[in-house]
Amino acid sequence: MRILVVEDHLPLLNSIVELLADEFEVDPADNGEDGLFFAMQNIYDAIILDVMMPGIDGFEVLQSIRNEGIKTPVLFLTARDALEDRVKGLDSGGDDYLTKPFQAAELKARLRALLRRSGSLTTNQTIQYRGIELLGKDRDIIVDGGAIKLTLKQYELLEYLIQNRGAILTKEQIYDRVWGFDSDTTIAIVEVFMHHLRKKLEPSGYHTDIKTVRGVGYILKEA
Repeated sequence: MRILVVEDHLPLLNSIVELLADEFEVDPADNGEDGLFFAMQNIYDAIILDVMMPGIDGFEVLQSIRNEGIKTPVLFLTARDALEDRVKGLDSGGDDYLTKPFQAAELKARLRALLRRSGSLTTNQTIQYRGIELLGKDRDIIVDGGAIKLTLKQYELLEYLIQNRGAILTKEQIYDRVWGFDSDTTIAIVEVFMHHLRKKLEPSGYHTDIKTVRGVGYILKEA
């Protein structure tokens, strides 16, 4: 799962990234402009968003992504603890609110709670689609009761498709989500891995559920 952290205080930003790195893939942004750009890619399972930032503040970032129909869960992280700020954050589309200073354990607990509510993280970290089960803890995959072997990137690709079943995912979204902005590969890798993933699913027939949207990307939809 991929998390975006937008925080303009660099020591705190680095601490949060380090804290979450053992469970998630984390992209940092140290200002609202970069945070908004990353959030607009719609590739994240959750966003941790500071409110008080120069330029574009957290409320503006959230409003912009919600106006685009992006429903990524957002946890506000800020030193502002006035009631009106909490109300404004939640009313503008935020999902939770944590004030600074905070305990690391509480931040992780609130983040996991957001992911569970959104369906990205279940209590046993199992994701299901038809006869396919992805066992998140060990990254195993069960298809119609039998285990099959996927590479890590194939697993992450299938996981992203299942989490967004019925929605068209562009090649750019898939590339940014699975390989990341700083990858030294090219976007052509998406087609290669999609081909190999389909081959792995072919014996069970589920490969036909991954449909190509010509000139755009892919959609996972029951055949």
